[in-house]
Amino acid sequence: MTKIATRDAYGKALVEVGAKNPNVIVLDADLSKSTKTVDFAKVYPERFLDMGIAEANMIGTAAGLATTGKIPFASTFALFGTLRVGDQIRNSVCYPNLNVKIAVTHSGLTLGEDGASHQAVEDIALMRAIPNMTVIVPADAEETRQVIHAAVDYDGPMYIRLGRPAVPVVFDENYKFEIGKGAVVKEGSDVAIIAMGVMLSPAMEAADELAKEGISARVINMSSIKPIDEEIIIKAAKETKGIVTAEEHNILGGLGSAVAEVVSEHAPTVVKRVGVEDTFGESGKPDELLVKYGLTKEHIIQKAKQIL
Repeated sequence: MTKIATRDAYGKALVEVGAKNPNVIVLDADLSKSTKTVDFAKVYPERFLDMGIAEANMIGTAAGLATTGKIPFASTFALFGTLRVGDQIRNSVCYPNLNVKIAVTHSGLTLGEDGASHQAVEDIALMRAIPNMTVIVPADAEETRQVIHAAVDYDGPMYIRLGRPAVPVVFDENYKFEIGKGAVVKEGSDVAIIAMGVMLSPAMEAADELAKEGISARVINMSSIKPIDEEIIIKAAKETKGIVTAEEHNILGGLGSAVAEVVSEHAPTVVKRVGVEDTFGESGKPDELLVKYGLTKEHIIQKAKQIL
């Protein structure tokens, strides 16, 4: 299976949207080679701003550019693009509801060897709690490309969470991303698995393994965390015996919490969460960290069987 990092797809998509829309401006906090905004910088140097290691200033500048009709994409690592600049995002971007896109890379445990100080496992919880912020987590390269194009057309603050390692390409050009919508990638009637980002592939693998045991698992890609697709969640809750959520994020405040909020109000059912169990990560290889912290197809299978 072909594997491409979502950050690589981001770099290429920026060049595409830059060609179509001259108002697209890209800002980076001294990490352009890692975030892949360097691709845009090479083609459109006059529309690229390296802000240095000054993330708060980068967000403030992006907000200012948005007031002039520009469409700024501000990029850095996920931890630096959320916790370090929370004040600026809340008060300079979301409070005035400005058209700023915060596209971060190196999210979650799969950042790897840089360890806990760099591994953002709480960023979605923070971003989805801020009014006016839209939160998107693409699952693969093709969805990332479509998300960046959609972000240019969408007017308002947006947080786009991307990763460091190469991940399986699940979708092709026939897939259609839509803000506020989830997508059923595999039908099933016994249990539903709702996954985001790098956890979509393990979810699909888990469904295949469960099928060998006669268990029918529905798999839903939930790339739009806010707004979230309540309709597809409620349908899954009513048509299966329970839901397993899978996320490379703290189980508090992320996808699992968002899904639980929906079903508790509209269609109460059992929700089991696969994710980081409210702890910090550590330095290690991405695949090893996913195993140690329980973010694998085996853990998804275990939770599905607990429901059944």
